[in-house]
Amino acid sequence: MAIRRAAHQLYDAEPRVLDDPIVVPLLRKTYGAALDEAAGTINEKFSLGMRAWLVARSRYAEDKLAEAAGRGVQQYVLLGAGLDTFAHRNPHAGLKVFEVDHPATQGWKRWLMVESGLPVVGEVQYVPVDFERQSLAGELEAGGLDVTKPTMFAWLGVVLYLTHPAFRGTLDWIGGFPEGSGVVMDYALPRHALPEDELESRDQLAARVQSIGEPFQLFFTPEEMDAELAAFREIENVDAKEISARYLTGRADRLSLAGRGGRMVCAWR
Repeated sequence: MAIRRAAHQLYDAEPRVLDDPIVVPLLRKTYGAALDEAAGTINEKFSLGMRAWLVARSRYAEDKLAEAAGRGVQQYVLLGAGLDTFAHRNPHAGLKVFEVDHPATQGWKRWLMVESGLPVVGEVQYVPVDFERQSLAGELEAGGLDVTKPTMFAWLGVVLYLTHPAFRGTLDWIGGFPEGSGVVMDYALPRHALPEDELESRDQLAARVQSIGEPFQLFFTPEEMDAELAAFREIENVDAKEISARYLTGRADRLSLAGRGGRMVCAWR
């Protein structure tokens, strides 16, 4: 995912959907060959669609965070942060960022930061969580998260891989935060809700992730997702058409969302 975000910086036209000057230097020393190889597939249909989705997804989340910061929110939690670079680009004074991920993944990211020579960021707290053995709530509180304050959560590229009990448990916990808190996440439509011309590409992608031991598990229709978010007072549930209208219209390159199976949702307490 980080390589695709970096490819957007290197090969797509300006203005960029997601302006991320950190991701290329983060990857260049260790993964420079992969960045160079990405140029060869930059205009393939799958590459265009996946890159468009990843940068638009992050842009949507960061736009929603800007709304939260405008409402006075000063805590931002990235669940499954991976190689996200927002903490290095944070424009919101006083906003503290909490990055949550598996200890091995987080260790890898922090090693890449040292290798790349990126400066230390003050307003970020790394919270390693082994979800099989540790409590997300407990580890975040131990890491300094104030559960009495409004907080914005980003949950990108994660929901599709969860069991429903795991999803529900985390969402119920987020739903207990004070008024003004919010959550932004992406989710995927179930296979029966996809148009026929997208079934083959979904099946191919599902087989690919299954083969590496990370199968797709959780899908929602828009109506089902709205029901899951019943404890929230304000919900924006948008499809690929709306995301394209916001971020991909009138571009000078071929970046576009080919599929309709991915959706974004933002919900506020």
